[in-house]
Amino acid sequence: MTDLRKPSSTGRRRLLVAGGLATASILSPRLAAASLGDGTEFSAGPAKLSFYNTHTGERLSLVYREGSQYITEAMSEIDRLLRDHRTGEVLSMDPALLDQLHRLGRLLDAKQPFHVISGYRSPATNAKLAAASGGVAKRSMHMSGQAIDIRLPGRDLVDVRRAAMSMEAGGVGYYARSDFVHLDTGRVRAW
Repeated sequence: MTDLRKPSSTGRRRLLVAGGLATASILSPRLAAASLGDGTEFSAGPAKLSFYNTHTGERLSLVYREGSQYITEAMSEIDRLLRDHRTGEVLSMDPALLDQLHRLGRLLDAKQPFHVISGYRSPATNAKLAAASGGVAKRSMHMSGQAIDIRLPGRDLVDVRRAAMSMEAGGVGYYARSDFVHLDTGRVRAW
């Protein structure tokens, strides 16, 4: 027997949102909502991030997403701030990574900008760092714009790590001696 009932309004809404995001991703990959599949729905309001690049001294505070719509100009500004500071190379960062940071900031009630230790790394920079240290992955997700190393002033690094792990949104690395937490959009894991 076929069930002819109408889909629920929630089901219709998710279908419409997914269809709209699929269309948007064809038109502009920067508009796709990478985290929709994890059950997280975007709030209707603005999503804001603040950064301080520890290597360049640059600061940035802006709204990067309005609801499920990423703001292209804001994303470009973030990409520039998170560039490989050694080479100046810029790569588009994964929007899902920015959403992780936004969610982490909300969980920690962040009042200060995220201090960025490392965002994008060019393959040449990553190879140099990997050769000099056993703690750098040769195929690091930093090279694809899917990882970031951060600290959050005013918050204990252990708390940052715990909050990041509670999100179960990707990889979380804890580097107490170097004073940062690594986040990435890979599979859920911790070290």
